Amino acid sequence: MMNSNFPRLIAMAIFSISVTCTFGTRDALADEMPALKNLSQPDPGHYAAGAVSPADVDALAKAGIRNVVNLRPASETPDFDEASAVRAAGMDYESLPIASADDLNRANVDRFDALLKKQEGAPSLVHCASSNRVGALMALRAGWINGQSIDEAIAVGKQWGLASLEPVVREKLGEPH
Repeated sequence: MMNSNFPRLIAMAIFSISVTCTFGTRDALADEMPALKNLSQPDPGHYAAGAVSPADVDALAKAGIRNVVNLRPASETPDFDEASAVRAAGMDYESLPIASADDLNRANVDRFDALLKKQEGAPSLVHCASSNRVGALMALRAGWINGQSIDEAIAVGKQWGLASLEPVVREKLGEPH
């Protein structure tokens, strides 16, 4: 005889799995991260966010971040030397300026992929102003390098912050590369 709670338990298990899949996983660093614009944690130890301010740098280091990849060109932050601040706080810093949709090209995606591989295993933050460019590069990487379908690549990109650049990314993913 089946337990009368069995259907309820199954429903709860399915809900738990869907919540985990929808919102991703959290690691121990998640609660220590500063409140950055559009902060997300698509993978354990890997974060995407919008702009980082001078006040955020020490908080990132204290939260355990070891690598920062900045996708903003220097012209977007003329009064903030992020590279010096991040390095002074004991973190590694990389810059890959993505100023416009024209910079969403195969050469930059290959460079982005190399930066991410170099940082594997260490808690990392990739950011731009809003996380949209982060998501765009992640989507293009998923499609061009990891061989995912356009829809799968877009889903990856959205986990990392893809928003208004989605039409551009869809177009680029549909082109031969």
